[in-house]
Amino acid sequence: MIRPEALARLSQWREASFAAALAALGLWCLWLGGWVLWPIGATLLALGLPLGVISLRKQRFARATHGRDAGLIELDEAQLGWFGPSGGGFVSLDELVELRLIARGPICYWRLKQADGQALLVPIAAEGAAALFDAFTALPGMDSGALVAALNAPATADDSLGPVIWRRPR
Repeated sequence: MIRPEALARLSQWREASFAAALAALGLWCLWLGGWVLWPIGATLLALGLPLGVISLRKQRFARATHGRDAGLIELDEAQLGWFGPSGGGFVSLDELVELRLIARGPICYWRLKQADGQALLVPIAAEGAAALFDAFTALPGMDSGALVAALNAPATADDSLGPVIWRRPR
């Protein structure tokens, strides 16, 4: 019935649509008024608005993947694995101490550094990279707004390590 491309595009907006519907239901309950509906409406509105903000940040975080050229990201429990055409590796999110976004030529990478000093470079365009938003925002002290802002900032092509997006609090 629905073309696969259209269905895929619509499914990208399902979280934002749910949050908007929740907020609209809250506004409707507030508009109806009454001692019972006002608290229900305020609660629904208070849930819908932050959910909408988070879902829009996820939309901005999601990038078009380059298929298998950039590799595949697998997230299992608290372990992130990247399988690339010329390498790969694993990082435990519990052992992560630093997160940076660096540019090497035209390609941008997440630089994930563990407590033992090992670092893994994961291309931001790898397949499955959209799941990293939830994994990164679960890190203690991570600001999801700063994460999205760093991703949307223009990348520099120098070989520096780039700014620190997140560092584990001590």
